[in-house]
Amino acid sequence: MAVKVKLGGSGHSIWWKLLRVVLVAVLVVAVIGGIVFAAYYHQYEGLVDARLSSGPLFASTAQIYAAPQEVRTGQQLSAQSIAMHLRKAGYNVNPQMGSFQMRGDSILIKPGAQSYLATDGATINTSGGTVQSITAENGASLAGYKLEPQLITALSEDKNRTKRRIVTYDQIPPRMVQAVTAIEDRRFFEHGGINYVRTAKCAVQDIVAGRKSCGGSTLTQQLARGFFLSPDKKISRKIAEIMITFQLEQRFNKQQIFAMYANQIPMGQRGSFAIAGFAEAAQSYFGKDLRQLDLAECAMLAGLIQRPSYFNPYKHADRMLERRNIVLDSMVETDAITASEAQRAKAEPIRLAPPNVDASEAPYFVDLVHDQIVQRVGDFNTSHSQLRIYTSLDPQLQQVASEAVEAGMPHVDELVRRLHRKSTGAITYPQVALVALNPHTGRCSRSSAGATTRCRSSITRSPSVLQARFSSRSSTRRPTTPR
Repeated sequence: MAVKVKLGGSGHSIWWKLLRVVLVAVLVVAVIGGIVFAAYYHQYEGLVDARLSSGPLFASTAQIYAAPQEVRTGQQLSAQSIAMHLRKAGYNVNPQMGSFQMRGDSILIKPGAQSYLATDGATINTSGGTVQSITAENGASLAGYKLEPQLITALSEDKNRTKRRIVTYDQIPPRMVQAVTAIEDRRFFEHGGINYVRTAKCAVQDIVAGRKSCGGSTLTQQLARGFFLSPDKKISRKIAEIMITFQLEQRFNKQQIFAMYANQIPMGQRGSFAIAGFAEAAQSYFGKDLRQLDLAECAMLAGLIQRPSYFNPYKHADRMLERRNIVLDSMVETDAITASEAQRAKAEPIRLAPPNVDASEAPYFVDLVHDQIVQRVGDFNTSHSQLRIYTSLDPQLQQVASEAVEAGMPHVDELVRRLHRKSTGAITYPQVALVALNPHTGRCSRSSAGATTRCRSSITRSPSVLQARFSSRSSTRRPTTPR
């Protein structure tokens, strides 16, 4: 009788059962993971919907301008200085604001439709740094000509005193985009919001190091964190960040996401205001429109993103220089620029604009203007409108006032220390406030305060009171000039 022998059947059966158990387990985990993902996705979808439906991501804030500078014949002023003034006012950058043309030592000025001034142009002829003549477009000789008022500041959009200048993607220089993506997120225009390889590498580095220090976030993740979340490095926050990232990538294209990032990213602190976005940073650090930045300046701003306070170029120029050069090397690695272009940019020193009126010289004047506008149009309309507020502030006189306070206060402080040299208690140093009014109009031309912000309340009240009293008197009496 034939006998059938079955070899190895039991072994194959065990492996098949194990395989089925593993497949079932994977399927269960996938289903549970899908349910959890859907729950989180739906939860943060509501959060994103609420944020987007509450209004524009960036509020349009009112802008405060200084008084127009008047150029007169015989004044010590070069055509190059006039051109610099007009460029800062937006001429040749925004055609609607105005344009100018240099012709040797002469400059042809043509205000645009959005100009504060009349659209009548003029030609200012200079020689040896002195204004020789001013001629209107119709050929008539003019004794003086007013230049476009300078933008002092945009009002902060919230109580945190955050300021930004909104730009679209088309208004961002290509070099700026290349610098940011090279140092922050090289595959930004390719991935779907998460760079999984980079995230995995950072996870391994954090586990090995025993602390959360690796920055593996993409630009979209940074945007999600800045708009909706706190900067705390927690697992729950990371999950929320990823969910919101998926939402943003689904709703917006890459150009829109980059523009939002460019307007939102924190870029340091100037005076009492926080700088947000590349356009505000360009004005604060270089005194330029974002579109006027060169390669080295774009690289510097891109380098600031990582740690704005640590790389503050006003306090740590050596750190900022090293960081800027790292960005330039990264741009070479991504083929955004050539090695020779990087070397030329590295050879450039960091040229920073002097502290502007907004940052260090006229914060109290700005607060005064803000208080008066709020009284007239309301707080919400002031902070969320495109108002253009033209004031009587003279930037040159404001600088002189600030320098006078800065030079005089050390002497006063020294006298106070001598007076209390035998005292063992803490010394209370005096405060100072300087307010200058135009005797013919009663307008505040400049204001300054020293030592600490404790004098802020008085400086924001005194000018309005004095101006009100002076204006009421000048309405019935001829203005007099103080001796």
